[in-house]
Amino acid sequence: MLNLLVSRAGQGVLVLLVVSLLSFVLFNFVGDPVGIMAGEFATQAQRDEMRQMLGLNASIVEQYGRFLFRLLHGELGISYQHGRPVLEILLERLPATLELSLVAMVLAVVLGVVGGCATALWRGRVAAQAILSTSLLGISLPTFFVGFILILVFSVNLGWLPSFGRGEVVDLGWWTTGFLTLSGWKALVLPALTLSLYQTAIILRLVRAEMLEALRADHIRFARARGVSRPRINFRHALKNAIVPVVTVMGLQFGSIIAFSVVTETVFQWPGIGFLLVEAINFSDIPVMSAYLLLIALVFLTINLVVDILYYAIDPRLSVARAR
Repeated sequence: MLNLLVSRAGQGVLVLLVVSLLSFVLFNFVGDPVGIMAGEFATQAQRDEMRQMLGLNASIVEQYGRFLFRLLHGELGISYQHGRPVLEILLERLPATLELSLVAMVLAVVLGVVGGCATALWRGRVAAQAILSTSLLGISLPTFFVGFILILVFSVNLGWLPSFGRGEVVDLGWWTTGFLTLSGWKALVLPALTLSLYQTAIILRLVRAEMLEALRADHIRFARARGVSRPRINFRHALKNAIVPVVTVMGLQFGSIIAFSVVTETVFQWPGIGFLLVEAINFSDIPVMSAYLLLIALVFLTINLVVDILYYAIDPRLSVARAR
């Protein structure tokens, strides 16, 4: 296990270096932040002065060297739009995205695993076909369209839930949460459902396929012949074997929820890092965009490491094979 952690840590450092280089170089061609910050009535002297102040007159290599030096010291630069440290802004917006992603992932896992098991065990029944047909909507419909439909039904027509914002939040000093207020939970429902719909459909179909394959295995037939109870066969043996490949998808889907929550956060005006990225792109805020990509790369690396560890916890055969 220690060798695995050391190996993954070395690979992670290399990936972060490559991502930092690519993001910094690419985002330098997105737009001119000086033109946006100075405005159309600024003189050329004012533009040159601002460019000098931001360090944009230096070569790309020199700018990246400064960026990497600050990064190694825990600094992500100053936001062109907000005039504040990027790390401070990310830490302010991160709780909103993490809470939204966590609730969306819990919904996707619970509904996906339950629905996948139900459609596998009840295959051929009307209920199973109805669940599978409904899951197609989750795969087919665009996220923004689902969000608009939910807003139209539950916010505009019924007036049950808010259509934008995070609601009332509680400041815990190092974290702001909406889990402790009723308005926070109400504001969380629609974006979480929107964000979880596609992930639910993916997990449901994967669990169903793996369950059907596991139920056809020889050891399951042998357990039936021995008279083992059906619930024990289905959930102790079949589901345990079926869940191993699903863990990988669950991990990657959680990373995707965080990385691609941009659309959902924009539709619902959710004050997370996805909405921050949209603002940064409109303003050509290069430090924020680069930091966002680094953060997402770090999230995926962490999730992959956790998934690898879960492999060994779920399937002991992997530990034996690695030891050999």
